[in-house]
Amino acid sequence: MKNTTILSLLLLSTFLLPAHTHAQLNAIRQKIGPITSTAQGHVGVALKLLETGDTLSFGGNDRYPMQSVFKVPLAIAILDQVDKGRLSLSQKITIRKEELRPTWSPIRKKYPEGTVMSLSDVLAYTVSQSDNNGCDILFRLLGGTAYVNKYIHSLGIDSINIVATEEDMSKAWEVQYTDWSTPLAIVQLMEGIHKGSWLSKSSNDFLLKIMTETNTGPGRIKGLLPANAVVAHKTGTSDTNAQGITAATNDAGIITLPGGKHLAIVVFVSDARAAEKTRDEVIAKIARLCWDALQ
Repeated sequence: MKNTTILSLLLLSTFLLPAHTHAQLNAIRQKIGPITSTAQGHVGVALKLLETGDTLSFGGNDRYPMQSVFKVPLAIAILDQVDKGRLSLSQKITIRKEELRPTWSPIRKKYPEGTVMSLSDVLAYTVSQSDNNGCDILFRLLGGTAYVNKYIHSLGIDSINIVATEEDMSKAWEVQYTDWSTPLAIVQLMEGIHKGSWLSKSSNDFLLKIMTETNTGPGRIKGLLPANAVVAHKTGTSDTNAQGITAATNDAGIITLPGGKHLAIVVFVSDARAAEKTRDEVIAKIARLCWDALQ
């Protein structure tokens, strides 16, 4: 009788778990609206609890400019070539002085006359530190944005569009909107990374490592989480135009929740008039809301 009772309780717990998760997501849903309104812009949110598949989104199928979030699909495309033996993480990449444009570029700051570094280091600069010059060097290795766009679509992720490099986007305000994605498409990308769907284990582990080492946007997803929270993520940030509009304040990644579950989270803040601190806080508050509700 005792064993039967224990089994019944275990089965009850199993059946109650999805309903419990659904209730948690509903609690999140009710609180997100007031948070997003402070951005004074267009905010898209997509959340997926990766162990259960439970998903919540606001504007999840709308298109938003990615800015540097697109460096994650670029990195996946590069690592796919590594897995196929066409590139090597240890191969040396020559970076000429003329390739180092005056843009956000820790590589340029450290090596203003150019340098030679490994492909793994170029990837780390590009993802962890969001180096724009490193990004365009990687695009050139693959023959341009069209290759990356086609590759990502081949993975079954259609709502990501990559047509402009960092240099292209620097030429005119409107160009950044041609590199767009939906929040749900980026959640799909994060889920594939979490599951190791596309890359070898070593390449996927390397990607997660450099995403976890991201040092940009500290006030976004990680802003209100405990200091020891593990977050593999990538930010994206545009300039602010003369009208006071910021096209993109983004963060997308995977949070390891208390208890060991994983949440794919994407928050895109587009065409916003709020100050940078407020835009960052929108993302941070949503991440903290999820952390508290889902632990």
